[in-house]
Amino acid sequence: MSDYPWAAFAAGLGWAALAALAVMLVTFALALRKGVHRIVDAAWGVGFTAVAAVSAVAATGEGDVGRRVLVTALTAVWGLRLAVHIARRGRGHGEDPRYEELLGKAPGNRNLYALRMVYLLQAALVWLVSLPVQAASYGPDGLGALAWAGTALWAVGLAFEAVGDAQLARFKADPAAKGRIMDRGLWSWTRHPNYFGDFCVWWGLYLVACDAGGAAAAVSALSPLVMSYLLIGGSGKRLLERRMADRPGWSAYAARTSGFFPRPPRR
Repeated sequence: MSDYPWAAFAAGLGWAALAALAVMLVTFALALRKGVHRIVDAAWGVGFTAVAAVSAVAATGEGDVGRRVLVTALTAVWGLRLAVHIARRGRGHGEDPRYEELLGKAPGNRNLYALRMVYLLQAALVWLVSLPVQAASYGPDGLGALAWAGTALWAVGLAFEAVGDAQLARFKADPAAKGRIMDRGLWSWTRHPNYFGDFCVWWGLYLVACDAGGAAAAVSALSPLVMSYLLIGGSGKRLLERRMADRPGWSAYAARTSGFFPRPPRR
């Protein structure tokens, strides 16, 4: 751990925090102009991309160039694909019911409450969850087996996300599917292929950080655990399934389909 550039990494943490904050503040200004806060969901992937890019620049002259390029590219491909997908999905729609419910609890000004409880919180989460990306950028040694294992796991995750999102979009576009539960393709193997994909992406990026050495692994170990909690027990699977519980056919679908990790459907 003694070879790790701790001073440069500490300075980079500050630049990464500023990048995440800037993305969310710009998004907040756009949300006020448009009158909807749902656009913050698209900013999630943009925030991670900005942090990765800033970290790569801040680590210039410190970390291995190959690892910086790899981890920045992996983060940007994942983040920008997610941002474009969410932006297209939300085009033409009003406020997200989640934000309507949250802002209904605002004790004062709704927009200032949204700034505190949504934008600033998401900026902090982007900074925390992206620690593997930041730490990997400063690893001094060349790429090893763990980096490629992490890249392979990242690729599995991206495939689950992209294919799952495309399958769901086609299903929703079919008028005959209105009112039905999506139970085809990847959605027959797991109720949440997109969340499982995110899970694989961030554990893959953590493996890339582990490849940078024990110091990078240690300082970023909390991040994939936090993302896993958000996906499974936080605002992901748990919240979505609570909203879906009363849909016709949901109970039968849930009984035969894995809740998270893919497996063949039960008969």
